[in-house]
Amino acid sequence: MTEKSPAARRRLYEIMEEGPHGDAISATVSRGLTFLVCVNILAVILESVPSLEARYEHWFDLLESFSLIVFTVEYVLRIWAAAEHGAYLRITAARARWRYVTSAAGIIDLIAIAPFWLDLFMQADLRFVLVFRILRFFKLGRYSAGMSSLLDAIYAERRALLGCLVLLFGAALFSGSLMYLTEGSIQPEKLGTIPDAMWWSIVTLGTIGYGDITPVTVLGRMIAAGTIVTGIMMIALPAGIIATAFANEIHRRDFIVTWAMVARIPIFADLDAAEIGEIMRLLRAQMLDAGTVIALRGEVARSMYVIAAGEVEIALPDRRIQLGTGQFFGEIAVLKRARRTATVTALSRVRLLVLNAHDLHALMSRSPAIAAHIRKVARERLSREMVSETGDLVTEEIVEDNSNDEPAPERAFP
Repeated sequence: MTEKSPAARRRLYEIMEEGPHGDAISATVSRGLTFLVCVNILAVILESVPSLEARYEHWFDLLESFSLIVFTVEYVLRIWAAAEHGAYLRITAARARWRYVTSAAGIIDLIAIAPFWLDLFMQADLRFVLVFRILRFFKLGRYSAGMSSLLDAIYAERRALLGCLVLLFGAALFSGSLMYLTEGSIQPEKLGTIPDAMWWSIVTLGTIGYGDITPVTVLGRMIAAGTIVTGIMMIALPAGIIATAFANEIHRRDFIVTWAMVARIPIFADLDAAEIGEIMRLLRAQMLDAGTVIALRGEVARSMYVIAAGEVEIALPDRRIQLGTGQFFGEIAVLKRARRTATVTALSRVRLLVLNAHDLHALMSRSPAIAAHIRKVARERLSREMVSETGDLVTEEIVEDNSNDEPAPERAFP
């Protein structure tokens, strides 16, 4: 049996964990916690300096007390809201919360508050507490999309990276053993044992080259040269794996976000996965600076827009409307090249996903099923005279024949 989900708990989960696109509260909470984590890391670094610690001890204590309260409340709220996690919906709330507590994210959240409580009740060594408080850095992986993507990429390629480490160890063992055999008797204090020679090998493979150990024989220098070349290849291999995985992860996240935004548009909402994929292939990205006019009143509408990031303002004759990330405009106008009835201007630097009317009509001509669905939904919206602050409204019917070149008047949003 699953516990019924209270609306408040669901809303809390959205704020703390995922936050729908354009959710100002979720974005504010995420940015605030990110800032607090960064301030804590800086404070831990500065507090390790005796002169600064003595001078600003009071402020360091206040910051730690405030951080303790915030991170403790956050931890408790995350435990309570864990039952709303998509992967835990089919189990009881108690089991879902336990899974969160024992997960990597839950353990990191616990570490963020445990050192202070440990110091408060056990009077632990200050350096021990400081070192564990620096682990709050790993909380950034929750709030930073870039860091989260990088960690996901590393986890996805963990087997390949483990294989690289095995190869690196093998190369260090092989070159170290050769150097031990070649120069162990000549430099017994530096290369007299295989572990000592492996230390030289690891330093050389890492292309660091401290210079504390250098070969003196011709054969030893040849081995060193081969080790250096091998090291360059060994270092490049995991870097390439991580870079490729990171790029794929970013593209995957962008794909999911774009998919969610396209699926919210009424005329595309009930299309299946393959059909939405066809729509997404037609989208092109456009970056515009603040103050740029996106659409001008009176011009013929030839594109619809989805706001991927930033804000725009729609200036209607009687009012002004602001749209933000995840919202859209022009989806009806793109079907019938009506004239714009409002001017749309970028309020900030915006990234738009643009769907050209010609491309959409070409897709509709190729796929009768998509065309029938889009026209059906458009007619339903028009017949109900739907007014939406995230879309278009025209009063005319969407006709089957699109050969009429005379732009029709459009009412409400562009």
